[in-house]
Amino acid sequence: MTTTGEIATGKPAAPIAATGQRRSESAQRQARAARLFIAPNLAAVAVFLVFPLGFSLYLSFHEWDMFGPLRFTGLQNFRELLTADPLFAIALRNTIVYTLGTLIPTVSISLVVAAALNRGVRGTGFFRTVMFLPLAISSVVMAVIWRFVFDTNNGLLNTMLARVGIGPIPWLVEPRWAMVSVCLVSVWKSIPFATVVLLAAMQGVPRDLYEAAKIDGAGAIRRFVSITVPLIRGALSFVVVVSIIDSVQAFDQIYVLTGGNGGPETGTYVFGIMIFQNAFAFGDAGYASAIAWLIFLVLLALTVAQLWFARKNATEQ
Repeated sequence: MTTTGEIATGKPAAPIAATGQRRSESAQRQARAARLFIAPNLAAVAVFLVFPLGFSLYLSFHEWDMFGPLRFTGLQNFRELLTADPLFAIALRNTIVYTLGTLIPTVSISLVVAAALNRGVRGTGFFRTVMFLPLAISSVVMAVIWRFVFDTNNGLLNTMLARVGIGPIPWLVEPRWAMVSVCLVSVWKSIPFATVVLLAAMQGVPRDLYEAAKIDGAGAIRRFVSITVPLIRGALSFVVVVSIIDSVQAFDQIYVLTGGNGGPETGTYVFGIMIFQNAFAFGDAGYASAIAWLIFLVLLALTVAQLWFARKNATEQ
């Protein structure tokens, strides 16, 4: 008597079943091997990411000096931060100023540079190499170099300004100039990444649109404003959100440039410096964790808004 498999194929069904079983066993072995390969990475993520995040959230509801026992305080850290800490208002103001002072020049300059590279102007290769140098330099090393550049007495910048008749500027000594200095360094550091993202988006814009607009008499600026910017707004929003996140989390370069006390007269006292002070200078890790989680919630809201905007943009297109 023949089976359905024998009627359909003309061959015994047993070899087919055996082949399927061998494939199933092979797939199971591959899955086990994949889990073994992934396990070290998952363990590293759990130890160095998930656990610190969970522990910091736990700490935000406690008072702890990192040596003695923990004391549960509930929402006291958050209430004190939002209502009774005068340094929070200073850090918030300086962080907003620093974010705007970094974001606006970074996006503006990156748009111009990406548009120039996209058009293939002369010397693009050399210009691209010079522009991307900050990506290859450590933030701390970069800040140390800029500290010498901004030196009031013997700095390179003031030496060059003196040759054109401009007196020495207290770049890192006077509060307002200190904020300008850290913003300049951040812009110099952020432009390469933003340029790469925007350039990639510009290269995806169809050339037919530019040619049609050019035939209709639209100039270069009109084509850029009416075609390029609307079609790269997803990448543009991504650059904006990433720049904001980097600015709000800034610590290392500000610490190296202006010190761990927030610069002259707290002129560069941002959230990163505030967290560092409370955790390691004042010895209150719970309060520092509360600051960090408050910032995290704000950045999470910005990220969700950016994802919603990008999805809406993709749907409209």
